[in-house]
Amino acid sequence: MLTPANLPQLQQSLRDADLDGWLLFDFQGCNPIAGSMLGLDGFVTRRIFVWIPAEGVPSALGHAIEPGPWRKWPADWARSTYSSWRELEASISAVVRDRRIAMEYSAGGAVPYLDRVPAGVLEMVRAGGASAIVSSGELVTRFVAVWSDEGRASHLRAASLIREIAHEAFRLAGERSRTPQPIAEHELMAWIQERFADAGLSTDHGPNVSAGANAANPHYEPSPKHPRPIRDGEVLLIDLWAREAGGIYADQTWIATLGAPSPRAKEVWNAVRDARDAAIALLQREVAAGSSIRGGDVDDAAREVIESRGFGQYFTHRTGHSIDPRSLHGAGPHLDNLESREERLLVPGVGFSIEPGIYIAGEIGMRTEVNAFLEGGRLIITPAEYQRELIVV
Repeated sequence: MLTPANLPQLQQSLRDADLDGWLLFDFQGCNPIAGSMLGLDGFVTRRIFVWIPAEGVPSALGHAIEPGPWRKWPADWARSTYSSWRELEASISAVVRDRRIAMEYSAGGAVPYLDRVPAGVLEMVRAGGASAIVSSGELVTRFVAVWSDEGRASHLRAASLIREIAHEAFRLAGERSRTPQPIAEHELMAWIQERFADAGLSTDHGPNVSAGANAANPHYEPSPKHPRPIRDGEVLLIDLWAREAGGIYADQTWIATLGAPSPRAKEVWNAVRDARDAAIALLQREVAAGSSIRGGDVDDAAREVIESRGFGQYFTHRTGHSIDPRSLHGAGPHLDNLESREERLLVPGVGFSIEPGIYIAGEIGMRTEVNAFLEGGRLIITPAEYQRELIVV
C-alpha cells in the first residue's frame, strides 16, 4: 500500500528503472492492483487516477461528487477533482506529457494478472503526450506482492493447521471406505470446512476433494447434487486453502491411496513429486547463490521432468501461482512459462505455490502442492513437513 513511509523506496525504484512515475488507474474495481496500493475507504463509482512521481509528492484525481473515499489521503499530498471528460483528459495530459510512465499493462497480454488497464485508457494517456508507457510489473512485485512479517507469521500458522486437517481428512476417508457407508466427496469437503471454522480459518470456496478419475479435473468441486462415495482402493486428492482473518493464504494439495497404491499410481506420483522437487532444488540453488531467477525458469524445470516421464501432454497448467497479501492468486510473479510469459524476477519477500500435476481424463489425476517464500537469502517451504511419498490410509 502507498504510504508516506514507503514512498522514498518506491521513488528510488522508479528512478532505478528510468521512469518518471507510476500512474495508477481504477474504475469500479477493474484494477485490483490500484485498489491494493491505494486502500480507498468507501464506494468509488467514477474513474480515479493517482500519479506517483519519481521526485516530489503524489497527486490524486477523483470525481467531484466522490470526496469521501479520499479522507485518509495524506494532507500534504496533492488531490484534485474533475467533473467533465474534458477536465479529466486535460488533467491527465498535464501529468503525463513527455514522461515515461508505468501502468498496469502487459505487452501482448502476456501476463493477464498485470494487464488491468483498458486499451482505451492507454490510448487516452498516449494521446495526452506520454512519451512511453511500460509495464508496472516489477513495481507490482516489490510493492504489492511482498509479504510483511505479520503476513508471513499468519501464513505459517495457517499452513501448519491445513496440513493437520488434510491428514485427518484422509484418515476419516480411509476408515469410512471400509464400511457399508463410505463418506462422499461433498461430505468430506463440508467436514474440512467445519474444521477450518473451528481453527479460525476461512476460505472463499472449496476445498477440492476428488476421488478416482474425478482428480483428473484440476478445478473439480464436489456437490451434493452429484454425490460420489470415496471407496477403498481409490486415489484421493485433497486441495485445500485457507487463511486467518487479514492473513495470507496457505494452499496445499495432498494425495493418498485408500489401500495399497497401484503401479500406475506410483508412476504418476513419482513424476509429479520429482517435478516439484526439481523446482524446489533450482530455487534453493539460485536463492542461496544470490542469483536472480524468473518464475518462467522454474516452470521450465518442473515441466522438463514430467515431459521426460512421458506425461507432458497431461501437465496442462503452470507450475505455480503468486500468493500475495490480497489474494490467493496474486499479482506477483507466477511460476509460469506455459499459460503466460512470466519474465519477472522472484525477489525477496514474495510468495507462491509450487504445484505440478498430471491429469489423464477418465483414469487418474495427481498434483502435489507446497508454498514457498523468499526470506533472508533462503527459500522457505511450507508446510515444513511436506509430502514425500504417497499417503496410504
